[in-house]
Amino acid sequence: MKRWTSWIAIAASTAAMGAHAQAAPKSGTAGKMAIVSSAEADRQARRLVAAMTTEEKLQLLRPLAATSFQMAPGANTFPEGTRKPPPPGAISSAGYVPPIPRLKWPALQESDGPIGVANMKSWIRGLDDQATAQPSSLAWAASFDPALAQAAGEVVGDEAHAKGFNVMLSGGINLAREPRNGRNFEYAGEDPLLAGEVIGASIAGMQSRNVVSTIKHYALNDQESGRGVLDARIAQGAARESDLLAFEIAIQRGRPGAVMCSYNKVNGDHACENDWLLNRVLKGDWGYRGWVMSDWGGVHDMRKAVASGLDQQSPQGEDLFAALPEAVAKGEIPMARINDMAFRIVRSLIAVGGLENPAKPGGRIDVARNVAVAQKQAEAGAVLLKNDGLLPLEGKPRIVVIGGYADVGVLLGGGGSMVNPHGGIVHQDNAVGMAALSKWSFAPSSPLKALRALRPDLEIVFDDGKDAARAAEAARKADIAIVFALKLATENFDVADLSLPNKQDDLIAAVAAANPKTAVVLETGNPVTMPWLGSVKAVLQAWYPGQKGGEAIAALLTGQVAPSGRLPITFPQSVEQLPRKTIDGYDPKASLFSPPPKPFAVDYHEGSDVGYRWYEREKQEPLFPFGYGLTYTRFEHTNLKIEGGADLKVSFTVTNVGKRAGVDVPQLYVAPPGRTHRLAGWSRVALAPGESRRVTISADPRILASYETNGWRRAAGDYDVRVSPSAKLSGLQGTARLKAAKR
Repeated sequence: MKRWTSWIAIAASTAAMGAHAQAAPKSGTAGKMAIVSSAEADRQARRLVAAMTTEEKLQLLRPLAATSFQMAPGANTFPEGTRKPPPPGAISSAGYVPPIPRLKWPALQESDGPIGVANMKSWIRGLDDQATAQPSSLAWAASFDPALAQAAGEVVGDEAHAKGFNVMLSGGINLAREPRNGRNFEYAGEDPLLAGEVIGASIAGMQSRNVVSTIKHYALNDQESGRGVLDARIAQGAARESDLLAFEIAIQRGRPGAVMCSYNKVNGDHACENDWLLNRVLKGDWGYRGWVMSDWGGVHDMRKAVASGLDQQSPQGEDLFAALPEAVAKGEIPMARINDMAFRIVRSLIAVGGLENPAKPGGRIDVARNVAVAQKQAEAGAVLLKNDGLLPLEGKPRIVVIGGYADVGVLLGGGGSMVNPHGGIVHQDNAVGMAALSKWSFAPSSPLKALRALRPDLEIVFDDGKDAARAAEAARKADIAIVFALKLATENFDVADLSLPNKQDDLIAAVAAANPKTAVVLETGNPVTMPWLGSVKAVLQAWYPGQKGGEAIAALLTGQVAPSGRLPITFPQSVEQLPRKTIDGYDPKASLFSPPPKPFAVDYHEGSDVGYRWYEREKQEPLFPFGYGLTYTRFEHTNLKIEGGADLKVSFTVTNVGKRAGVDVPQLYVAPPGRTHRLAGWSRVALAPGESRRVTISADPRILASYETNGWRRAAGDYDVRVSPSAKLSGLQGTARLKAAKR
């Protein structure tokens, strides 16, 4: 009864908000309907739900699988006859809720995300359903540019709408507690403020195109190993200051229409059946007004899930929500709860303009514009980690490009987020069907071809890097060697360690020994160790750079574009520096067909000290700190002024003291008394050589508070303030005296 009382109070509070709720931000896109005001969305949703039959309401709560494949364990293709046809009217992708024609209510058509319209059928079966493959979300975060993330979200929303999808399973924001997490590339790094602002902006961009975006995976789904059976153990205050804070910030900024709860347990209860997560925090404390959908297969107990705040069961093998009609008929689940569940779904689609401007297949897609946005994001998100004067490429050196399938394209991350890019996926060894799941997959954007196109005056040769001795000999004959090194990360699996696979570390070492003028370009979804770092002249972290990644890398290497990315995730020296030396539940022999491990718990003893805060707490020096990144010029920060009291604001002067134009990203870190430093704000500053600018950063008040005894409090006292180029805290320093505050 406590759970029913909890959600009834939440439902009453939500209904009462009405016109007093702040209206969602409006879309400024020509040709798209404005997002509907909060009060109008309430009115329309109440009218529609009141007109629905009980059967129609229940239909909203049980999406159908839009595509269902059946295969025997070990099969590497989908033989004819093994694929079930999609439900009538469904676009064959993720999930589908039939329309209600008499009420002019459209079908819900769902596609996976978050880095493009990831229509699963297209890359498994090689069908011609292509979309813009955005760079990985880590690259969005590395740009430290929410406006650019919003533009990327607008592209995803535009293409989804044009393809007939009105629900995007996007907005990945799980913090990178585990650097070996196979899905880190889908998320936005280790800091809650950066992740929240970037992913919130991308959600706002998507929804401005009349498409609902989710935010996922709520919550503490910070590793793939045993994700369906693990129990994330963490103090509630620590969770509120870290993973949940990232969700809170993103929800406040982006107002996603749906929250997708995760597979794992949190402190003993499955996330999709967790009263504390769903009713008390999300719908209660945060006043969240959208709906909560489960991840595929995330529901284990229908009654507990509904009582705890779950509104919709996504397709899964055992349709537990099939028992809803009987439970309602028997009075075991109040009809008022069903009305609340339906209202939340209907309201969310109305609020983004999805009823006024419904998504329909066959819409126009501006491919040229969209891929240009993807290239700009790839350029802004790449991080120059080292440069001893080798880059940008100038003069007329003889260049050898080595390895990384640089003649083919750029690596894509694996799993449900994989997008079939414009031009089609190129699979390693030309694999097709399920065999492609075990192979590397590439967007057809060759860095080698792009370099040759930008610098046709240069002699640029290629070696595939499969023979280290032969590659070293090719490097010896060249003026400059550029080695491309890849590491695949994918949903369902964590990476075993932080090293490069397939003896690529040995390849780089051999090439660097043959030619000291060696640069390394990394295409990875996680941090990697670099035993060869002292032997190379330059390192560029390109992440998975997406649709035009080859062109972006070429522009950065040649200096057509100056690098401006900063690390959104710490690069450790080794796994020995991590809070957990091994990944709980990791099985190196696991496959897609392996049974889940026995249930186990993961103790997040680092609490809210995630990533750079852990290194500060433990007094450890990582390989590269959070926030770190170089460019082709240098900046100085001077004349720090700190204003305290009720709020914290800093101002300082940034000067470009180099000979090239560039972008600086000064970062504000603040430590409450007795706590580690937290990123509290930043600025992107573009300056010409010799130019200076006065910059002001206001500390985000959500970051200055600590969660104590069921409430946010900011203690009065002296706060250590740093303006620094990274979390290494090597810049300006001062103290702010702040007053006590609550939020």
